[in-house]
Amino acid sequence: MSVQVVVLAAGQGKRMRSELPKVLHPLAGRPLLAHVLATAQSLSPSRLCVVVGHGGQNVRQVMDAPGLAWATQEPQLGTGHAVMQALPELEGGGTVLVLYGDVPLIGAGTLRALVDAAAGGALAILTQRLDSPQGYGRIVRDTSGRVTRIVEEKDATPAERAITEVNTGILAVSRARLDKWLAALRNDNAQREYYLTDVVGAAVREGVEIAVRHPASAHECMGVNSKGELARLERLYQMTRANELLEAGVTLADPARIDVRGELTCGRDVSIDINCIFEGRVSLADGARVGAGCILRDVAVGAGTEIKPYSVIEEAEIGRNARIGPFARIRPGTRLEDEVHVGNFVEVKASTLGHASKANHLSYIGDTTVGRDVNVGAGTITCNYDGAHKHRTVIEDDVHIGSDVQLIAPVTVGRGATIAAGATIVKDVPPGGLTLTEAKQVTRSNWERPKKK
Repeated sequence: MSVQVVVLAAGQGKRMRSELPKVLHPLAGRPLLAHVLATAQSLSPSRLCVVVGHGGQNVRQVMDAPGLAWATQEPQLGTGHAVMQALPELEGGGTVLVLYGDVPLIGAGTLRALVDAAAGGALAILTQRLDSPQGYGRIVRDTSGRVTRIVEEKDATPAERAITEVNTGILAVSRARLDKWLAALRNDNAQREYYLTDVVGAAVREGVEIAVRHPASAHECMGVNSKGELARLERLYQMTRANELLEAGVTLADPARIDVRGELTCGRDVSIDINCIFEGRVSLADGARVGAGCILRDVAVGAGTEIKPYSVIEEAEIGRNARIGPFARIRPGTRLEDEVHVGNFVEVKASTLGHASKANHLSYIGDTTVGRDVNVGAGTITCNYDGAHKHRTVIEDDVHIGSDVQLIAPVTVGRGATIAAGATIVKDVPPGGLTLTEAKQVTRSNWERPKKK
């Protein structure tokens, strides 16, 4: 039986105290809603509809994607009313799964179990037991243990509030039954809202089986209603990622001090020091080492390479046995071949450095092709921008560039050339030989240093 998914994302999120719609607040570098949609899409639904309200245009602009349907809830009259707005966007049959845009860590396995339970005609609901159930609707059962209804906390009696089994709000049911039950919802409650949870009472009255399932992990159903809850969920997410890395054999100096904001894949014997951030897609091959405080975004790092502390690397590819940093910046479009050294306070942008080439100190290499076995001296810069256009520098194999050299692009330095310290190169340098820009040194003996008054 096909499954259709409705994601409720219309809430204003007043407790977030932010102009940003709640479901767009980031968890591990992605909007809360993005996590929910990714999990929903793993179920291969025939339809996936997001119901928006507060800031709906902003949510849609950020999250819109092919195959995603949208519905608007205005005014916002409860969860049952929200699902009603999605019905026109759904197909006529199959099972409907209802999720929430501010519950980002729900697992695909948990949802599959819920959908499977509904496939036989039951109303499948997801519940869990909490030591502190405040704020949640309570699951009311009869003496034989069967679910009879869900009562919202504001409508509950003192005895019902003492119940520790709570409703997560996530449920699955056939489209036909959902249509019928939603049409019969009433808003005679303290909030004057149409509660989706009232379909449980409808199922009881009709003798429909209520299948209860529980999340595989306790934190899967944690929602976000405040910045404090968002921060706690971030730490739970990161500890889960850290434990996965540890299980895979990665050495983490401190599992509590790593942030994975995307996809991180590691080979054998990889080690990661404290306070590192990994964004986008990052791969660390066998034996790679990442020092403290590094930030890597969309980077592939070769085997045996060491990224020394406080280096920032973006959209780059680094070969085997290279040495980067400390305090290096590798910008997008850069490829560093095997055994390259890029040292402290060196910036490389949109450039290629060939095998075993080195730029160890205080240099800028931009829009440059560097050959093999090149040494770039301290303070060297490629002057690649003329105020209107970027120009390219080519440094061929086995070139030695002294300290404090300026290469004014476009320019080519021939194979085996040596450029003396302090030179300003404005035209092509032939292969071999020494190139320098000579200037007479002058001393003015009668000059007086300025003094403070």
